[in-house]
Amino acid sequence: MPDVLDAIKAELNRDLRPGRYIITGSTNYASLPDAARRLTGRALRIEVLPLSQGEIDETREGFASILVRDPAAFVGTTSATSRNEYIDRVVAGGFPIALRRTGASRSRWFDEYVSLVIERDVIELSKVRQRQILPRLLAQLASQTGQVLNIARAAGSLNIDRSTAENYTRLLEAVFLVRRLPAWGTTLGSRVGAAPKVHVIDSGFAARILRLTETKLRAASPTAVTEFGHLLETFVVGEILKQLDWLDDPLAVGHWRTRDGDEVDLVAERGDGKVAAIEVKAGSRVQRKDLGGLMKLRSRLGREFLAGVVLHTGERSYSYEHDVHAVPIDRLWRTRD
Repeated sequence: MPDVLDAIKAELNRDLRPGRYIITGSTNYASLPDAARRLTGRALRIEVLPLSQGEIDETREGFASILVRDPAAFVGTTSATSRNEYIDRVVAGGFPIALRRTGASRSRWFDEYVSLVIERDVIELSKVRQRQILPRLLAQLASQTGQVLNIARAAGSLNIDRSTAENYTRLLEAVFLVRRLPAWGTTLGSRVGAAPKVHVIDSGFAARILRLTETKLRAASPTAVTEFGHLLETFVVGEILKQLDWLDDPLAVGHWRTRDGDEVDLVAERGDGKVAAIEVKAGSRVQRKDLGGLMKLRSRLGREFLAGVVLHTGERSYSYEHDVHAVPIDRLWRTRD
């Protein structure tokens, strides 16, 4: 109903007091050129993502504010969250309606949600010639969640050209099914990668697309361990990004990876240039080799390196060095300012 936007625009031209109108939708506002043009300079965009773990537990989360202010404050506490409990949270995700369901009922809701979004929102955004490709492309992207995005590989698997795969991926981003985490720190050296990582917007949604259940992920097989590692990274990155979005001061975020294989899963840069770095590990013990990416980034940044945090599934929080800490994952939602 574009006439509604024209009416709002006319009213805002007379009175620009903020907060008088809230316009919600399941599609990225910026991807609707007609709407964006009508309200340019008059609308503030806010992403309303799936519920955070703190919202689900009805607790106040302070991890992000501590991360960018005083990461050493994480050290000294213990966790009672088991690996199986982490798996339950990852597979459940944060969609409110899905959280009210279990088992087959939850799976059907995820499946119907994909169908509805593709059939309604995506088709409304663009005249997609190969509609049947979209669910298959989404599955290909889900198989890469928590990894560097490889559009060429996804295109090859679907027997479509790369440009089509790129355009369709942008559509899936516009309807909040997947997101790209940009490469950060590309000016730190010629061997720093520039490709983004891809994350499904919700870990529970990703688990359903990949047909990964709690039972499968609790298995001790190498495949299950690898799959859980990628899902856990998507889960943790999503939780942190939600909290960072609530902070008053905006931060630049991304992932850091070199062509030599050093990487950091999430980097958050403050306005003053100080950098906090996060690495996610599915194991319950953090070994020296797990710190390679953080140590390499620290050496590149020098005084601009605020701290590095390895989030893991174990019980203890402790410091490896004064600015590199191992912290249980549940500190994400069991930490207060």
